[in-house]
Amino acid sequence: MKNYSYFGPLIAIIFPLVLFECFKNGLLNDPYYEVPRGHFFVVSAVSILAIIIAIAIGIVGRRVRNIKVGFLSLSFVSLAQMFLLHGLSTPHFLLSQTHLPGIAAQLSMLLATIWLWFSSLPTDSKLVELFSRRNGILFPTWIIALFIFELVCMLNPHIMHFMPMDIKPLNWFLTAVTLILNLITMYKYYQSYRFSRFPLQLTIVYSSGWIIVSQLIMVLGEPWRLSWWIYHFLLLASMIVMIFGLIKQYSVKGTFGGSIRTLFVNDPFERITSSISHSVKTLVIALEEKDTYTVGHTFRVTMYALKLAEELNLNPEQLRAIAQGTLVHDVGKIRIPDSILNKPGKLTNEERELIEKHSTYGYEMCRNLGFMKEELNIIRSHHEKWDGSGYPDKLKEEEIPFLARIVAVADVYDALTSERSYRKAWSHQGAIDLLINQKGKHFDPICVDAWVNLCEKNPEVYQYPAKIITEDNTDSLISSL
Repeated sequence: MKNYSYFGPLIAIIFPLVLFECFKNGLLNDPYYEVPRGHFFVVSAVSILAIIIAIAIGIVGRRVRNIKVGFLSLSFVSLAQMFLLHGLSTPHFLLSQTHLPGIAAQLSMLLATIWLWFSSLPTDSKLVELFSRRNGILFPTWIIALFIFELVCMLNPHIMHFMPMDIKPLNWFLTAVTLILNLITMYKYYQSYRFSRFPLQLTIVYSSGWIIVSQLIMVLGEPWRLSWWIYHFLLLASMIVMIFGLIKQYSVKGTFGGSIRTLFVNDPFERITSSISHSVKTLVIALEEKDTYTVGHTFRVTMYALKLAEELNLNPEQLRAIAQGTLVHDVGKIRIPDSILNKPGKLTNEERELIEKHSTYGYEMCRNLGFMKEELNIIRSHHEKWDGSGYPDKLKEEEIPFLARIVAVADVYDALTSERSYRKAWSHQGAIDLLINQKGKHFDPICVDAWVNLCEKNPEVYQYPAKIITEDNTDSLISSL
């Protein structure tokens, strides 16, 4: 599955750097624009927008009890307050010439970067756990500490001269730290975006990229040159993009708190429901109206298939395809008569043939709705068998799309371990024994081995979906979409 969404962030980083180099190397005229008042207003605009973003995200972080949302807010608080100090200490505006503007600018980049990096860490990391114990006081304590630091610096601007963060070699060391942490943050948020397609995740990627560019221009540029002004406008653009990202993220759930919370969900069920497209939601709702059993089954199969796909080291685009394709893999059953779909006894040959058409029915429905090839492969081929005896196309072995082979294991496992009107549910071990017995016949041996190993390592993988998703709670499942 090809993906080109990284072109935007790459261009957003490369273009201002190339423009800066053109100014710096004389390819473009690079005049002086020493405008202290203008500098203060640009910096103030960045600070005000960063404060708005920080407050909005901070309030949500408190409501949803999510430390990573709090880290995101602290990043923008740090950028806002330190960049405001950078503006207030503009030479010949309120103060005389000092090192404070350069130190404040460097601190704004560094502190914003560190908190952004924290927000990208897994919640079970030692650092996150350490801050989680102080979650209630972290935000106000940090704001007060920054305010006191600003006040002391403005009253005694020479106090920071013992720490020359704006000159070599310290500025280059801090530049290296800023670049490394931002690159890690960009990678992690971009990987999450590839799975979920949440707008705010992509805007954070852009913001981290522009912090990198701003840091480089800050240490390489000459103050008051036109090229030096670029990084100020980049930070302003970053804040504007973040505002638009927040607005677009709002539409994900319809409430701001719910939208931000979806960025950092840990619950595997919520991870699925918060990232699927509108067309998938519509089909799942239509399927629920037809057959509540099928809806509970598809949710469980999706959770199993996602875990199996992660065990097989699939990339984020493939995980997203697994999530969306598996949720609607049985959607073709909408076209099967209820009398056949819910028949308690043995099906006739004609009824069996009609049931088996659900994969092609679903394929046709979703193809017309614009589903991607990977999702369509799951819908059409999840009943194909490794030995070629499956349906609808009698594919065998590696002719069967890999994602469909993954879903086939999850699908049969759930079918066996679920209660049916005509039989009792199998035990977990009984289902595992059948999967092992059918390796190389019904199933891809690699997928079966991976599922067996995963269940042995972490029984929660198969216990949790069966516990939280039952046919009795399908209405609440649908309402969570």
